[in-house]
Parts: sequence; structure tokens; C-alpha cells
Amino acid sequence: MNLTPDQIDAIQEIVNIGVGRAASVLNEMLEAPIRLQVPYIKIGSPLDFQSEMETRLGGEQVAAVRQDFSGSFSGLAELVFPTDSASILAAVLTGEELGTPDLDAVRIGTLSEIGNILINSVIGSISNVLNQRLDYAIPSYIEDTVENLINVGDNQQENTILLAQTQFFIEQLQIRGDIILVFEVGSFDVLLDAIAMLTTV
Repeated sequence: MNLTPDQIDAIQEIVNIGVGRAASVLNEMLEAPIRLQVPYIKIGSPLDFQSEMETRLGGEQVAAVRQDFSGSFSGLAELVFPTDSASILAAVLTGEELGTPDLDAVRIGTLSEIGNILINSVIGSISNVLNQRLDYAIPSYIEDTVENLINVGDNQQENTILLAQTQFFIEQLQIRGDIILVFEVGSFDVLLDAIAMLTTV
């Protein structure tokens, strides 16, 4: 899918608004100062991203927080980390030592909360800025392959993926994660139409 520079800029701006809101909330909650930024976004099909993401995230299993959304457009949102980065992020934010028996349970709880805040902030920004109604499901923590995370639904290869690479900066520690929005068939066109209406007002 080929988007115009204006469309890409508009999507980037909306995602950045959401990430900025999430950073503010997380900084109020956590003792470790956290800074978030989204260097770039990409749009394509699951096939376009699978190989790239497998290489960048490393290994077969990745950690993710997933949340379905529906309404004016529908799909799912995921915050995805390499499993090692997920453990480091949880350890830094909770003070738990890497390798301790309690870290797995703590990691799931911590990442679920971070994912919930970040995903809701991004989806909420899309909803608010574009004045579109969206409903959210309860987020869930999963560990799975990249292939299974991006190939969802009945018409998998017809879905549109919006990939936003996210960088978490915490006390000199740089952790990368990905925000993945998978729009079901036709939903991304609705998003672009809403952006077009906004920019022509």
C-alpha cells in the first residue's frame, strides 16, 4: 500500500500523541523515569513485515500484550518485545533481579500494565483525534511467534499492518519494542478516510 507523505505524517503525529500521553502516565506511576519515542512507522501487509520483525526481535518466541478493538474500524493492537528485553524492562521497573523465580510472574503483570497504558493511549488518540468511536477488549499477555502475532483473522494477508517502532529510554537503558496495529480488511481505508476528512476541515 502506497501512502502519501501527508498521510504518513498524519498517522505519525497521531501515534506520537498517544505515545506522549502514555509516557506521562507511566512517569507518574513508576519510580524509574521513562521516555518514549517513535522513530518511524511503516504500513504494509503481514507478508511485508514477518521476515523483518523476526530478524529484529530475534528468536522464535516474543512477548506481547494484545488488545482487540472494534467500532468505526476494527482489528487488534499489540505491544511486542523480544523476550530478553521484556525481562530486562520488567526487572528495571520492579527492582527484581534477573533470573529470580518471581520475575516471570512480575514480568507478566508489569508488561501487561505497560501494554495496557501504551495501547490504550495510542488507540484512544486515534479515536479522539479522528472523532471515531472505538471499543476495547481486555488486554492479554502472550508469548508466541511473530508469524502468529501478525497473521490473524480469516483473511490474514488482506489485513493492513501499521508498525510503529517504539524506543523506551530508562536510566540510560535503551529497550526497543514494537507497537503493531492490525487493521481488518477495509478498516484501514476507513482510517484514511477519517484522516482525509480531518485534514480538509
